[in-house]
Amino acid sequence: MRSSGLLACAPLGVLVAVLPVGPAAAEDAAPYGAASTRCEITDPRLPELSGLASAGDTMLAMNDGGDQAEVFVLGGDCAVAEVRTAAVDPYDPEDLALGADGTLWLADIGDNAGERATVALIGIRPDGSSTLTRLTYPDGPHDAEALLMAPDGTPYLVTKEVLGASSVYRPDAPLADGATVPMSRVLGLGFTLTGTPGGPVGRAGQLLVTGGAVSADGQRIALRTYTDAYVWSLSGSDVAGALGGTPVRVPLPEAPQGEAIAFAANDRDLLVASEGLPSVVTLVPATGDLAVAPAGAPTEVAAGSGGDTRRVAPLTAGLIAAGAATVLVWLGGMLRRRTAA
Repeated sequence: MRSSGLLACAPLGVLVAVLPVGPAAAEDAAPYGAASTRCEITDPRLPELSGLASAGDTMLAMNDGGDQAEVFVLGGDCAVAEVRTAAVDPYDPEDLALGADGTLWLADIGDNAGERATVALIGIRPDGSSTLTRLTYPDGPHDAEALLMAPDGTPYLVTKEVLGASSVYRPDAPLADGATVPMSRVLGLGFTLTGTPGGPVGRAGQLLVTGGAVSADGQRIALRTYTDAYVWSLSGSDVAGALGGTPVRVPLPEAPQGEAIAFAANDRDLLVASEGLPSVVTLVPATGDLAVAPAGAPTEVAAGSGGDTRRVAPLTAGLIAAGAATVLVWLGGMLRRRTAA
């Protein structure tokens, strides 16, 4: 059995020392309107929804956990219309993306205890065959829950960090079935407290990246925490360059454990959902254009880690104290997390 807490525990002194100073100073959520319920997932086979993607009028969903790679095709009413599987027993799948060629990519990248030598991307092709590529970090294990699949098929993993100092990693070579491919750190992002309620861990949830998406037209990127979504413009397949720009922050409706995000069929609206049943799939409509924001934020290179670190809008002492207090409470009462065979 595999079991662990929500995040691996680390010494508090270390955690406070790396408290981030901000993901690109997010703009107000003016380009997005009031959220509404699209439908509710009630199928007992989807109790831990973690990954979501759009495929025309249908949605694709996956669980956090399980003993085989499994994707559920949902109709407009959130009912399960089809299940696609691969004979692969994942360790901790956390996110889902649909490739341009129709391949479903499951990101088996969860590592709450920080002990995995490799993580993996599992592909389910349209013909039913599957592929599995293992990936290694250059600086030791990381817990991650977000996959960004660039239009050219390059995957990017975004780590889930207890105080918001996330890193972005990219494979050094193309994915290949049966291969183990090293990754490089290409960017650092800092997420700050936003005040948006929701999630299972109080204010700390405002800092934890739990899902990602790239629009099918290749023009937008989204990352989410338990409480907020961040949307960037994308040009070509330069995901790292796009993330260096200024996102629009979208406060999300309060949810018990929001980990899923996708762009709707129009490539502009957001779809978000949470673990637990029933799981409400919420539509957040785009009401205006998302202007391209160049990577004009101050940049510093983190010594010994490789890649850029984008840091803007320093936290005030009050926010630092609030974050530290939140982590103290959290680490004192770690939540139960999934167990997987």
